[in-house]
Amino acid sequence: MAVVDFGLGLIITIALILIFISGVTIIQPYEQGLWIVLGRYRKRLNPGFNWVYPLISEVIRMDLRTQVLDVPRQEVITKDNSPTNVDAIVYVRVIDPEKAYFEVVNYHVATISLSQTTLRSVVGDMELDEILYNRDFINTKLRDILDEATDAWGVKVEAVEIREVDPVGTVKEAMEEQTSAERKRRAAILLADGQKKAAILEAEGSKQARILNAEGMRQSQILEAEGERVSKILIAQGESQGLRILSVGAVPLDKKAISVLSMDMMKKMAEGQATKIIFPMEISKMLNQVGQYLGASTEVPEVGETLDVEKIVGKAEEVLGHIPRPEELRREVEKIEEALVKETEETLMAGEALKEKAVSDKSGIHIFKATEDESSAEPEGSPKE
Repeated sequence: MAVVDFGLGLIITIALILIFISGVTIIQPYEQGLWIVLGRYRKRLNPGFNWVYPLISEVIRMDLRTQVLDVPRQEVITKDNSPTNVDAIVYVRVIDPEKAYFEVVNYHVATISLSQTTLRSVVGDMELDEILYNRDFINTKLRDILDEATDAWGVKVEAVEIREVDPVGTVKEAMEEQTSAERKRRAAILLADGQKKAAILEAEGSKQARILNAEGMRQSQILEAEGERVSKILIAQGESQGLRILSVGAVPLDKKAISVLSMDMMKKMAEGQATKIIFPMEISKMLNQVGQYLGASTEVPEVGETLDVEKIVGKAEEVLGHIPRPEELRREVEKIEEALVKETEETLMAGEALKEKAVSDKSGIHIFKATEDESSAEPEGSPKE
């Protein structure tokens, strides 16, 4: 009997231990538990070790992490009657476990269904072009609408992202044709713009080339004229110096020297092949002088009187003029070179001014192009790049 009582006591003890253990509930750090006893909500269980009444308690674990809900793909008719397939992703997080469990049967299904209807409503009020380039606006609007609706469920919608906007086949073909036509139009505009710029640059280059050629010819003519002027001055100065030397050497000549020179001149004239000789002087007087010289009948001074050359001819500076020295010629050439450099710089500055004018024309061309692109109204349903 004692053995039976011992065995029964052991069984009861083990059963009580198991019942106690069944009341132990471990809540994870990212969860919160809802404790329900006999159909009545008691309190919220925090993460960690919790003990509830065994057999009569129910613990509902609510995940507080951000969850990703996939909104199924659906076909939507846009405002401009373009059938389009749209799907999205919704990021939600439970902020009030009691509302998320007691206010809605399944907040996942409810949020997805609400996202589908809201997405259809928002996209249906927009044209296809607006949907393609206004995704941020659609995402923000969907998030605000869903967050306001799910606030009563204790669920916060953190973000909504449109994943894909896929027009149907016929609409897509029309968009491709429109895109191709738009690109051809832009290519034609760019080609015409490039041809215009090329013509402007070519004309500008031709103009600069003609200006440089004319400037080069003018400079070469100036240099040639300057060289010819200096050459004539030097030749004239050489001739003047020769005449001055000749006049200085002729001062001490006497009648004997003149007679010898005259006879030598007649000898040279007789050596020619001409049959008639014309003497440009009185031959009898010349022969008389020669006879007197040979017969010594007339007393002739051996050397003529010394005369002052400057009194007869004049000073060398007055007769020849100022003779430019090499230093003066070099300075004059340097002045010419400086003038040429200055003119070259002015020509380059004129070229830079022409280039700036071409750049301003280029900016005007771009402004005209932008105005033309803005003014060209594209047909409804056109895609945006």
